[in-house]
Amino acid sequence: MNIPLQQTREWQKLQEKLGETTFFEETSDYTYLAIKKSTKFGTYLYLPYGPYANTKNAASKALEALQALAKRENAIFIRVEPQVRETASYWAKLPNAKKTKDLNPRETWILDLDQSKEAMISNFTQGTRTCYNQFPKKGITISTSKNPDDIHYLTGLQHKLAHEKNIGTFSDDYLKTELAQDFATLYLANFDAKKMEILPDWVAELDQEKVIAASLFFDYGDTRYYMQSASDYDYRRLPASVAILTTAIFDAKAAGMKHLDFWGIAPDNAPANHPWAGFTKFKKSFGGYEVEYCGTYDIILNQKKYRLYELARKANRSLRKIFRK
Repeated sequence: MNIPLQQTREWQKLQEKLGETTFFEETSDYTYLAIKKSTKFGTYLYLPYGPYANTKNAASKALEALQALAKRENAIFIRVEPQVRETASYWAKLPNAKKTKDLNPRETWILDLDQSKEAMISNFTQGTRTCYNQFPKKGITISTSKNPDDIHYLTGLQHKLAHEKNIGTFSDDYLKTELAQDFATLYLANFDAKKMEILPDWVAELDQEKVIAASLFFDYGDTRYYMQSASDYDYRRLPASVAILTTAIFDAKAAGMKHLDFWGIAPDNAPANHPWAGFTKFKKSFGGYEVEYCGTYDIILNQKKYRLYELARKANRSLRKIFRK
């Protein structure tokens, strides 16, 4: 397993550009990137998909270093999300560990790029394979950008979806800063009605030429990550998302990468109304396999302040639910 992107100096650079205070340490046993977070009751250290440690002995050394850092920073707890399954029981059985709501996805979907293009296409579902074969005939072409100013294509579509479906999004500045990183690429689905073989009546009511979908991908090591995405619901009958993903998949393969990480799916036992059910089905339609990580745990260092933090956190969640109604 590679060190997760979220535990690298590249991710540290991004976090610091976003104004975060970070701590990075790399030894022969472990690597960690800790981000200092503030609450009204004190600070805590958050390690997105970290620390990285392959064995329980290495995990123990990482914890020792993190506890020393937490003491220096007067942190009330350490939030960890170790990916390595072999160390899961170590973190879960710590006497001061508490399972908390997962922040980064616990389950994800991986596509193996180390196979022929023909084999990958054959593993698509029939519907996805049809969309892939037909998208050029539907007036869709794909372009890429690394210009941070082009993030407005993605954020504009996200804001439209957020308004229609009452969901939250990242800020424009946040996503613009992400696209400014060397590891980020924006894929755009461009629609041009003049390129359609057959022009349906419903298209005549819409803009004849525009960007109808956008996706942000991160590349690190041998893996491409499918991070942020949005499409225009008015053009939902066009296979824009399939066009973007298949292009990004085959571009990654051509660049020598080995995996496409779809970045989060609903668990197998999730109810049909799970908020991720729809895009989980979409991601699985490209073939691949599931990977499950350890989940998110809080290593509590100050029980009293942590209880206050938890009470405030639950109250905030309740208030958000009330205001959404």
